[in-house]
Amino acid sequence: MKKKDHSIIEGARQSLDFLRGKANGSRVVTFRVEAGTVREIRRSLRLSQTQFADQFGFSPATVRNWEQGRTTPDTPARILLAVIRRDPDVARAAAEDVRS
Repeated sequence: MKKKDHSIIEGARQSLDFLRGKANGSRVVTFRVEAGTVREIRRSLRLSQTQFADQFGFSPATVRNWEQGRTTPDTPARILLAVIRRDPDVARAAAEDVRS
């Protein structure tokens, strides 16, 4: 596993600890997901809704609902969207690991 992968995993662990109320010195960064944000992330990758959903483990209907503002991503999905925005290759690799 690459050094970058380890830092993302450690960040996810720290996030879970923080959400569980454990003080761990983590810095909190808020990532708001509005209807246009998911669309912007997807379009920056030049993917259709179906391609985006398939590559990152979402259903096409979920992506469509987020983009149209009918629903908003929950916390785990927002974390994944933040990773996709920052480093889509790491997110693709993680999604592939989960599928294997």
